[in-house]
Amino acid sequence: MRAALGRTVFLGCLWAAQPALAQTPGDYTIRASLNSDIRGTQPGGNRDANTDVVMMHVLEGLVAYREDTSVGPMLAESWSLSEDGRTYTFKLRQGVTFHNGATMTAADVVWSWRRYLNPATQWRCLPDLDGRGLSKVVSVEAVDAQTVAVTLDKPSAIFLSIIARADCGQTAILHPDSVGADGQWREPIGTGPYRIGEWKRGQSIELTRFDRYASRQGEMDGFTGGKVAYAARLRFVVIPDASAARAALLGNSVDVLTDVPMAEATDLRTRAGVTLLHTPTMGVTAFLLQTRDPVLRDPRIRQAFALSLDVRQIVEGTMEGMAQQNPSIVPIRSRWHDEAQSQRPARNVAAARRLLAEAGYRGQPIRMQVNRRYANTYDAAVAAQAMAEEAGLKIELEVLDWATQLDRYTRGDYQMQSFIYSARLDPSLSYEMIAGPKETQPRKVWDNPAAQALIQRSMQVTGDAERQAILAELFKMFSQDVPMVILYNQPDFLAGRDAIQGLRAWPSGHTRLWNVWVR
Repeated sequence: MRAALGRTVFLGCLWAAQPALAQTPGDYTIRASLNSDIRGTQPGGNRDANTDVVMMHVLEGLVAYREDTSVGPMLAESWSLSEDGRTYTFKLRQGVTFHNGATMTAADVVWSWRRYLNPATQWRCLPDLDGRGLSKVVSVEAVDAQTVAVTLDKPSAIFLSIIARADCGQTAILHPDSVGADGQWREPIGTGPYRIGEWKRGQSIELTRFDRYASRQGEMDGFTGGKVAYAARLRFVVIPDASAARAALLGNSVDVLTDVPMAEATDLRTRAGVTLLHTPTMGVTAFLLQTRDPVLRDPRIRQAFALSLDVRQIVEGTMEGMAQQNPSIVPIRSRWHDEAQSQRPARNVAAARRLLAEAGYRGQPIRMQVNRRYANTYDAAVAAQAMAEEAGLKIELEVLDWATQLDRYTRGDYQMQSFIYSARLDPSLSYEMIAGPKETQPRKVWDNPAAQALIQRSMQVTGDAERQAILAELFKMFSQDVPMVILYNQPDFLAGRDAIQGLRAWPSGHTRLWNVWVR
């Protein structure tokens, strides 16, 4: 019998409070696992969720998300909005220092923003701010050394939410020496509590404490608030196999496990000397259906696939009661998710067969791309394959490594995918994540001009009732078009040795290792 059991902390709201202890930075390393290497160091460029987690320790933007998913100040001390709703004027914090020792000024903000807005940079969030999406940034100007004005072509209710996004690299402010004389990317020179150390590709990436970091005052609050780099070094160790990662934690080779799969979480919650944190996130697990595919372009076939599935059974079977089915792109934890968005049609194999017959489906095989990095998405695909077969749909699974599947997703090169999205903390951005013109944005799943117009409206209205009504209409349209079948909002499991103090998890699903220390 074990002398002690590991602790499981369920984070049903936003985070688990930790006791306030007087700490000082120390000369030690905190080692955290990653299930794959980062994809790059350029903010908002070649990235995935692991890349975002690492880089948020290095880079910061003008604003950042708080624990409650509202947007708060980060490198900006404050901001104001012009009467016409088009110009945001940011007052910068004084005394902020880049990793190369230079003091941040408005000129650096202007340089960073103009670089993001250059199409050659391939910034992920450029389509949202160059006129193709929500609005267009028409100018970024330094008012004085500590003030920057960003002007849009039209008002936007979620401009700040966009530039705070982790997948946008938080629109991080960079020193110009981050690029070479030829304009090519070198390395990120940011303002965060850590800076890039040694990157051994495929093995690990180490961050080192930035001793001149200028922290905000107050408690840690999401991606903003007070930040302290207690550990001298953070080493993110690439361990693709989840069982090997668990063994590394139990064997004291790593201190923190990020993105813990369900099977390993079930084991770790009974282990001595381990604390397991658990919270629902705003990420999305779903089956994507390529609406431009010669077979799947017929909505009746997509509807038939949806009707062939017992989603509740899939979720319960793959998630062991640790997740709740959700047919809406708006996460269950969002204040914008209402009861109507929890309803999906019950499984109806007979109706699915009728739709397939009406569509003239003749048993053509449909390939669903899957990966084993996210085991639950693979297991869900296996279950869906069997259920769809009962309705007469022939689905073949194509197993890819995660990087290849992500590239195929980005190019829209698939028939079906079992896929996982990182969190979006605003409902309009959740819809924007999946909806748009495939011609110019092939990664978009839902290409419906009427829906895109509604999404645009939802980003501009300020009244809660009007916005909720728009979200209800979008859900109805989405349910009819079936560009994807949403399964659930994946939980986030974060495990650490009991000696690791200050760990917190929250629905963004990002691991934060500032304000974390070794007892």
